[in-house]
Amino acid sequence: MSPHGLTTEDLATIALDLVGWSELPLDSAIYVPGQGIRRVLVGIDIGTAELLLARQLGCDAVVAHHPVGMRHRMAPVYRRHVELMMAHGIPREAAEAAIRERIEELETAGHADNYDHVVSVARLLNIPFLNLHAPCDEAGRRILQGIINETLARNPRVSLREIAEALGQLSEFQEAETSIRIALGEPDAPAGKVAMVHGALTNGGYAVARTYFDHGIDTVVYIHIAPGELARLRREGRGQLLITGHIASDSVGINPWIAELEARGVEVIRISGILGRFDPANRRFLKS
Repeated sequence: MSPHGLTTEDLATIALDLVGWSELPLDSAIYVPGQGIRRVLVGIDIGTAELLLARQLGCDAVVAHHPVGMRHRMAPVYRRHVELMMAHGIPREAAEAAIRERIEELETAGHADNYDHVVSVARLLNIPFLNLHAPCDEAGRRILQGIINETLARNPRVSLREIAEALGQLSEFQEAETSIRIALGEPDAPAGKVAMVHGALTNGGYAVARTYFDHGIDTVVYIHIAPGELARLRREGRGQLLITGHIASDSVGINPWIAELEARGVEVIRISGILGRFDPANRRFLKS
């Protein structure tokens, strides 16, 4: 780290470098730029209270994972579901159809948000503030899909239960109050072809899961799903679904970024749901 500390641009670049991206997606932003960052408060969700807390704790910056009042501009990020589906062999036309209704919902709902509420407080406090969403989620998706692929490579007939158990070895899941859940399918059934669906703003719900099932994917893994969407899938009785848990799964992708900050000498204060720690020397996850 420079003797003058890091900048908010540095914090963003570190996240982008984790996944080989060159620019921030629209669900991530530097709201209040700053420099001289040596101590940072990091949380999955940040509001006005956390900004005030950061000032009391002497932090030089605050980083949220989830976007702050930006729903009006995030629909293009949801389109990444198309890329993920096509990577699993789904035709573009079918993938586009699966996200169409949700894109319309996002574009319409965004007009109801007060997009300046939290950001205006950060400006008044003059505290550097940013959020990093899709880059960390993509880092987490790659880690989780990697574990799934390794498990299948050892035994192509591996069961749903064994996939859940393999993912559950990460300390983020061991520390979580939620458990990885087989929401659709029998525990001892073969997992078959498995898609880890994460890093596209939010889960794809019924429509995206159904499209995977329709095109030869046996098991979809979401980090969360709305109860009504799950009920629709259950009524059809097709496919298999694992739910890993929102906060623990987000932590999987945030921790490698935090590890990079700490390797540069930045002190990181974790709040608001971040579980587990990442040891960069051994490339493994540790309990806090």
